[in-house]
Amino acid sequence: MAFVTKIIYSGPSLIDGSPIVVLAQRGSKNSKTGNMMQTFILRSDVDPVTANRTGEDFAICGDCPHKGVPHNGDKGQAKRRTCYVTLIHAPLGKFKAFQRGSYETIEGHAAIKAFGAGQMVRIGTYGDGAAVPSYVWDSLCEGAEGWTAYTHQSGCQTAATDAHRYMTSAESLPDAQSAWDRGERTFRVIADIAELAKGSEVLCPASEEAGRRTTCEHCKLCAGASIKAKSVAIVAHGTSKRAAKELVAA
Repeated sequence: MAFVTKIIYSGPSLIDGSPIVVLAQRGSKNSKTGNMMQTFILRSDVDPVTANRTGEDFAICGDCPHKGVPHNGDKGQAKRRTCYVTLIHAPLGKFKAFQRGSYETIEGHAAIKAFGAGQMVRIGTYGDGAAVPSYVWDSLCEGAEGWTAYTHQSGCQTAATDAHRYMTSAESLPDAQSAWDRGERTFRVIADIAELAKGSEVLCPASEEAGRRTTCEHCKLCAGASIKAKSVAIVAHGTSKRAAKELVAA
């Protein structure tokens, strides 16, 4: 399957004003998400590994606790990073291709809408969609089959947070309950299935613990308050599973 990637935004981050770029890839082999459009939100001037190590990924991740602790070393990523995204894989590869000029830029509502048409859109395969002006996602999703979106920036005065679009990423049950009081739906990483808030949360149907009953492409639960449904929780997973479990259990 040939995947096509386009630049759909290049400009300042709404989180801190640093230069960022959004690369939208039509098609995916990701077994959990299914064949969704993937979107990578990256610093346009610093590779993702370096940005994570130095803390310059604040522009695309904000205060997300999973990005780890920056340090002054000359290689590697942030210390105690618990994000499930492996930076040296797709994010770094996409950044290098962007730097080589491999991707065409598409601009304007009609062109971006046409590129997203007929796909389920994953807002923020890497990076927080709230760093990007909302009109970009409005255009990409207008003709799409739907979207998934998550943000750690709920309440940030500069980021483009929107409870209608985003699941609020919560790190604890009290955090989730506060978001529910604000009318937000949440996506929460838990250490064990026993932590699920019955009556308020469901276990991610695409997760291993739920038997991978479906994919994100077909589930469509993680679309913020645009749908009326329980919030979603998932047991910590990915390459940093153990560290993530320790973080959410703290």
